[in-house]
Parts: sequence; structure tokens; C-alpha cells
Amino acid sequence: MAIKTQVGKEDVLSFLQEKPEPQKTDSLVLLDMMKSVTGLPPQLWGGAIVGFGTYDYQQKGGTSGSWFLTGFAPRKQNISIYIMTGFPQYENLLKKLGPHKTGMGCLYIKKLTDIDLSVLKEMIESSFHQMKAKYA
Repeated sequence: MAIKTQVGKEDVLSFLQEKPEPQKTDSLVLLDMMKSVTGLPPQLWGGAIVGFGTYDYQQKGGTSGSWFLTGFAPRKQNISIYIMTGFPQYENLLKKLGPHKTGMGCLYIKKLTDIDLSVLKEMIESSFHQMKAKYA
């Protein structure tokens, strides 16, 4: 059984340009940051998530599929930033980041102006390179 969220052919920039402010500006900043970190083009996953790179996985229960190495989703309440390695190793960085919440592999931020972008970039770089090394 595969997950339903798949990479699509929609234009990422058009998707982001349709977002209201400040989501649009924050999304364009994240787009540039993640393109710079990954060196990869963005792809729109499930019509709502901007992902960079892909890896294939197989779970113990038989679920398999492809997913992105890092990415983000501009949502109504916040921006979800996908840090696929999880957060225990980033405890010190999270203290420096600014206001946020975390979930399973997701970092939730209200506005980029509330956080330290250099700390965010460091977390994205670390997670991306770890995921790339693990699944290359």
C-alpha cells in the first residue's frame, strides 16, 4: 500500500504566488533557501507541499513509496517545515530558533520574521544531508 500524497506536475511558483501575505513572502524566502541548500528544483506534492529531492522507503507494515528529503507547506495557521530526521538532535538549535512548535518531522512556524533564519537554515542543511546520505 502506498501513501496518497504524490509528486505532481503543477507549477510551484504559481502555487506560492496565489498565497496571501505574509505567507507568500515567507514561502518565497523558504523556496530560495531550500533551493540553495539542496541544489534541487522544487516539486509540488499533493497539490500543497513544496518538496525537494526524493527517497524511496519501505515500512515494516508493508507500506512503501517515495517522499521528499525536505520541504515546506504554507498552511492557513502556520508554515510546516519538514525536518525529516526529527528533532531530538536539534534541541540546542530549537532553543535559539524563536517561537515554534514541533510534530513528527514537522516544524511549525507562524511567520519567518519571528525566527532566526540562520538557525532554520542550519537545521534544514543538516537534516537534508543526513537524509541524502541515508537514502543515497
